[in-house]
Amino acid sequence: MATDAAGQPVRFILTGGQAGDAPQAMPLLTEIKATHVIADKGYDADGVLDFIHEQGAVPVIPPKSNRKVQREYDRELYRERNLIERAFNRLKNWRRIATRYDRRSLYYLAFLHLAAAVTWST
Repeated sequence: MATDAAGQPVRFILTGGQAGDAPQAMPLLTEIKATHVIADKGYDADGVLDFIHEQGAVPVIPPKSNRKVQREYDRELYRERNLIERAFNRLKNWRRIATRYDRRSLYYLAFLHLAAAVTWST
């Protein structure tokens, strides 16, 4: 999920439960104009970081502890990542989303968009 600066959802990509998040970063960020991209350590990959730089944004992603060359990031701005976590929690207030009630991904994604639209209105 991608959110705007106010923590409102703007894009979703649905994957299988066993899939990792980092491979979805580039499709998720394509055609989104941002000055900064805030994400957790799971997105600390050279390909993702290069893609963010190519988009003209600054990555605010803490380096993994096993990275050979530790790089700097804006710790103060990284604290804003809680907006993304709060957006996830607002969507999980819908029992249908939290429990993955819909078995077909098409229905699940449709309801996810509906719930996001409702959160935009509040």
